[in-house]
Amino acid sequence: MVRLTADLILESPQYFNAVREREIDLRGNKIAVIENLGATEDLFDSIDLSDNEIVKLEGFPLLRRLSTLLLCNNRITRISPQLAHLPKLQTLVLANNRITNLADLDPLASLGHSLTSLSLIDNTVVKKPKYRLYAIHLLPKLRLLDFQKVKLKERQEAESTFGKDKAAAAAAKRVSANTFVPGEALADAGGPGQGGAAAAAAVGGEKEGGGEGPGAAASAAAAAAKQGPTPEQITAIKAAISTAQTLEEVARLEKALQSGQLPSDIKVPAADTDKTSQPMEAD
Repeated sequence: MVRLTADLILESPQYFNAVREREIDLRGNKIAVIENLGATEDLFDSIDLSDNEIVKLEGFPLLRRLSTLLLCNNRITRISPQLAHLPKLQTLVLANNRITNLADLDPLASLGHSLTSLSLIDNTVVKKPKYRLYAIHLLPKLRLLDFQKVKLKERQEAESTFGKDKAAAAAAKRVSANTFVPGEALADAGGPGQGGAAAAAAVGGEKEGGGEGPGAAASAAAAAAKQGPTPEQITAIKAAISTAQTLEEVARLEKALQSGQLPSDIKVPAADTDKTSQPMEAD
């Protein structure tokens, strides 16, 4: 591994490239960490860090002049919001790296005011559902994505899909990662301790009314709904989310997880249900 030192920067080739940008060539040095770029004194329009061993896109000082950043053929898996230190960056080439999920692209939003060209060719993320739409949503000024022109129709579809619906964006990222965030839906449904308060209210209602009459039944049902789904229901819904094929199906299942009402097409094993229901009856 070679460190990106001030000496290496001073010794590297510097020239005007084909589009008349002043460029520094830092290719093929086995650099693993981006650092010490302050030594460039913000004298370059383009920095070429291709063919290195960089894992995380970070370590940038404020570079007001930089407009092109080339990072092909590295090992980048993560992007830092530190890219905001590059206020005039217009072209970012990340071809043949290791960016996997839509959520990994979120830090690029800090370049939304300037970035017009982005390449993620040969990253796993380009195979994810709605990848192009999500990237276009993050970067409103994008003109070229993976060397293909961004069309007006794509902009409109990205806006309608992600523009005002945070839930849709979150669902897209979950499908991309094919993972479920434990407890997230429950946290959205109510704050800490709310389930305990609901349970106490249900017990109090049973003591006062003896569990009889429509009012007592309604109160008990409302308290049960607030208390949230049982562990068995959560497990069943999580399993269904992990195998969901569409964003609509994911959204439907997450709504069910929040409400605690199990969809009719999801079955909970009878043995597990009995085990959880018996202690509740004893109370």
